[in-house]
Amino acid sequence: GILAFIGMAAYLPVIAKRVRGFDFFGFAMLSLGVGALQLLLDRGGEVDWFNSAEIWIELALSLTGFWVFIIHTVTAEHPFIDPKIFLDRNFVTGLGFIFVMGVLILASMSLLPPMLANIFGYPTVTIGVVLGPRGIGTMISMLVVGRIMHRFDARILVAIGFLLTAQSLYTMASFTPQMDNWLILTSGVIQGLGMGMVFVPLSTVAFATLDARYRTDATSLFSLVRNLGSSIGVSVVAALMVRNTQINHTELSAFINPYNPNLWAASPAAASGNAAALSQVDRAVNAQAMMISYINDFKILMVMTLAAIPFVILLRKPKARPAGGAPAAHMD
Repeated sequence: GILAFIGMAAYLPVIAKRVRGFDFFGFAMLSLGVGALQLLLDRGGEVDWFNSAEIWIELALSLTGFWVFIIHTVTAEHPFIDPKIFLDRNFVTGLGFIFVMGVLILASMSLLPPMLANIFGYPTVTIGVVLGPRGIGTMISMLVVGRIMHRFDARILVAIGFLLTAQSLYTMASFTPQMDNWLILTSGVIQGLGMGMVFVPLSTVAFATLDARYRTDATSLFSLVRNLGSSIGVSVVAALMVRNTQINHTELSAFINPYNPNLWAASPAAASGNAAALSQVDRAVNAQAMMISYINDFKILMVMTLAAIPFVILLRKPKARPAGGAPAAHMD
């Protein structure tokens, strides 16, 4: 934070003219909507979602905040976020894509550490080492894409990035409790490459046609939508994880009975009703039920990624920059 402040103080130009006042009411209503939604998502799993009065209160506050913010934004003379930015098709489409990226980034990352700890028994340091190459893939991809963007259509790069992300999730959907680290490492690197390939061209195309006076508002909204996607994604996959684990455990437990010859072959003591042996079998069933739930979540994220790719056609290709170096305002 200190380094960022020093960098801004040193290089950002000083704007003496006050462009407009601060819309505190709009900011407060947006904060209410986002804050209540965040509480709803974070607390839902702990208080049994809509069986709790707290969740209904948070839902009402969130809907009220967003509704009042929208009405105020449309009717106010100087709103917190100028609604004219939503007339730009590239920017609106970019918001949709960055929402999906927000879901994919944190939702998949929130699943892997508990999976490695609970099923594979990895210590914390090992989990960090195994997941580290994902960041290396992102770094390499962003460096390469930044150099080749002027040679390739940014929309193609975004589509390729989503395809790589989908490929990594497809690989993750084949995880088993018996696999080694290699599959985790390779899927992480591929996902990192895909995400890095999306970020740079998506940001460029999303802001390419937007008037310069709207870019401050647009940048804030871009980050907000990505964070909302992350919050919603983490909450949804966590809720599905808990629900599916319970369902899978119930279905698998139906086969743990003295009439199943496979149980007699695997553990005669458990088939005979030995409590210690049944406890060991129950732990194995728990691990398998959790693994199936993780795989289901990875498949859902993969389908979501593939479903987003066709919307790349809604983005318009930026024309070459004019001689003066200013961003072009027109698109093909």
